[in-house]
Amino acid sequence: MDSATHRRSSFGSARKGSTVNHAADADLAKLGYKSELPRSLSMLSVLGMSFAIMAVPYGLSTTMYITLTDGQSVTILWGWVLVSLISLSIAASLAEICAVYPTAGGVYYWSAMMATKKWAKLASWVTGWLNLVGNWTVTLSINFGGAQLILSAISLWNEDWAPKAWHTVLCFWAVMLICFLINAFGARYLDLINKVCIYWTAASVVIILITVLSMAPTKRSGEFVFAHYDASASGWPSGWAFFVGLLQAAYTLTGYGLVASMCEEVQNPAREVPKAMVISVAAAGVTGVIYLIPILFVLPDVQYLLDAPGGQPIGLVFKQATGSAGGGFGLLFLILGIMLFAGTGALTAASRCTYAFARDGAIPGSRWFGTTNERLGIPLWGLVLSTVVDCLLGLIYFGSTAAFNSFTGVATICLSCGYGLPILVSVLRGRRMVKHSTFSLGRFGFVINVVCLCWIVLAIVLFCMPVSLPVSPSSMNYASVVFAGFAAMSIGWYFVRGRKDFTGPPVVQDAEPTLKGQEVSEDSERGREVETMAASKLR
Repeated sequence: MDSATHRRSSFGSARKGSTVNHAADADLAKLGYKSELPRSLSMLSVLGMSFAIMAVPYGLSTTMYITLTDGQSVTILWGWVLVSLISLSIAASLAEICAVYPTAGGVYYWSAMMATKKWAKLASWVTGWLNLVGNWTVTLSINFGGAQLILSAISLWNEDWAPKAWHTVLCFWAVMLICFLINAFGARYLDLINKVCIYWTAASVVIILITVLSMAPTKRSGEFVFAHYDASASGWPSGWAFFVGLLQAAYTLTGYGLVASMCEEVQNPAREVPKAMVISVAAAGVTGVIYLIPILFVLPDVQYLLDAPGGQPIGLVFKQATGSAGGGFGLLFLILGIMLFAGTGALTAASRCTYAFARDGAIPGSRWFGTTNERLGIPLWGLVLSTVVDCLLGLIYFGSTAAFNSFTGVATICLSCGYGLPILVSVLRGRRMVKHSTFSLGRFGFVINVVCLCWIVLAIVLFCMPVSLPVSPSSMNYASVVFAGFAAMSIGWYFVRGRKDFTGPPVVQDAEPTLKGQEVSEDSERGREVETMAASKLR
């Protein structure tokens, strides 16, 4: 593949709506890329986008059936606290790396840059495909769950009504179309949209908290909220059910790493994006606790919720608490607003991830998907591909009513693996490549990294399992099947095209990065060679 295909699009000179930052563009050039996207996003905007993708009240609401089955209050509340702490550790580990290599390639670029030159190509290919599939499926699961939640609103007035599969798929496609149109034609407003999301989410949590606690006719005891554990509906051994139920929290807390794809649209990405990653996870953890405790205090009969049409019980929780279908829908509307922010933000990140991976020739059709559109100022074809892939995957629902569980599982597995590989490479190389990071974890870095890796290994096993036993073909968790399908596609494309043409990121080095112009490399000649290579690829 020639360097022009590798690095440019025909729209590369477009800088509409951007504030030029020559220092950030120069840093990006040293990493091997020409700046093609407008740098129009602030740290608050990236924070809002990360917070939007995690969409705490929405994510916890759409997956509540998992924890109601696998342990109830203890799994819901303390599982959330446990996974929040682990996710904060992973976010900090990724932020440390992002501060050194702030590019839209994100984790796949980091794996290549921190690996030795011999293994860089393979590391970037595997990490890139995991991250790409994770981006696609997390967007899919957010919008598919949103479609189910929209249709569940009907059952507030008619509890005997249950949506058919084609109702759900059509509604899902409509949600995907809305998110696509916002991304395609409202890109200039993404900064504002991401900021509004923070205030909408905060206001929604406060309104829900006050409303349900003040209006609920009866309330649970503190013992139920903080200590009740019942996994009898799961069919799993009691202790193991707790871990299976962690999918609710793990799925909700996955979006923080996706914002690395926005590095090339931020003024000072090496500082702002890592900060946004960590703060968003901390804020999400606190928000989740504030949201869950009132919900648990007003929780109706659990079996009544598990029998909810479409598997979405949160509307019934609101209806019981407010005493009316209209009141329940009013609170549900707030959650649906969060869903729209989440779906839009996730599709934004997925399109940037697709664009970044395609411009290095790693997916079919790279000459289109690795380009940006001059008029719209976005990677339009990357956006189109992400949308089409998700719409096609939604058809799985016709074969399995547990498809949403599969989507959440494969998204969590792929993103966790994608996050874990660059951390693993860093640990295997003695954390040399992040030694001078401006977001350093210091003396605790190695321990934090190892804890993250242990959790990711456990997560891969946990989230391939069905929520409950026994299992039928329609209730099976097909996360492993979807994962294997994409793995086969990745391996097949590698042998068809990748092994011959894919070289990974344009600048791969075995040496440590420099810090503020000071040469910290073990081989200064190699450092100069790297910069010369990058410059030649940009000309």
